[in-house]
Amino acid sequence: MSAVIDAQLGPLVRRRRDERGVVTLTLDRPQSFNALSEAMLAALQAEIDAVARDETARAVVIAAEGKAFSAGHDLKEMRAEPSQAYYEALFAQCARMMLSLQRLPVPVIARVQGIATAAGCQLVAACDLAVAASTARFAVSGINFGLFCSSPSVPLSRNLARKAAFEMLVTGDFISADDAKAKGLVNRVAAPEGLDAEVESLLAAIVAKPRVAIALGKELFYRQLERGIEAAYEDAGRTMATNMMDDAALEGVQAFIDKRKPSWAA
Repeated sequence: MSAVIDAQLGPLVRRRRDERGVVTLTLDRPQSFNALSEAMLAALQAEIDAVARDETARAVVIAAEGKAFSAGHDLKEMRAEPSQAYYEALFAQCARMMLSLQRLPVPVIARVQGIATAAGCQLVAACDLAVAASTARFAVSGINFGLFCSSPSVPLSRNLARKAAFEMLVTGDFISADDAKAKGLVNRVAAPEGLDAEVESLLAAIVAKPRVAIALGKELFYRQLERGIEAAYEDAGRTMATNMMDDAALEGVQAFIDKRKPSWAA
């Protein structure tokens, strides 16, 4: 249950955890296209922080109810208090939440069933992996209202090639799920009725691997991207050596040598 609740409508984010440690967080404001209001951002932050404290968690799925995955920031809320200080605080709150996804020690998968625009598209880009319904569409459409999607441009430009990201940012045009896959924004595309099965196939592959190796690898993956190539190799070497000394890796390598399946603890 989300810690942030609308007194009239109930939880903003629904939480479900299965026996494997897979946590599904579902944005539950379909009537507002799951806009990332201050309250929604706070609800997501609370749930992400809870996962960060859960040493048995194995993966997170970000899902949504309704036709939209998320239409981005709540423009009515933003327009109601037009001040530099307010906007900077709002975008800092959003950035904290997005960075929290990257800092989780477990993979985060966006399950995109509908449109994802502006900060909603940013949320998809901020997740480690994304699976989209073939009917989903994506845009960073702030420019259509005179607002360049500066914050969404940060993860977008780290997912897509530069020219592809910049075209989306300066035109505000929608791209299809297939285009999003071709450009690198999503990993897999499935028919709407097959979306959950496609997400599950990705989850099954993840939870079958040692948690410690994935945690070390995820942290290194993002850290080395921001470094020069020599420093990246040095960091990667240290991380891989640390990983190799872990019992899970020692067992995995020995199992390969012995031509058997590894016996890993849950």
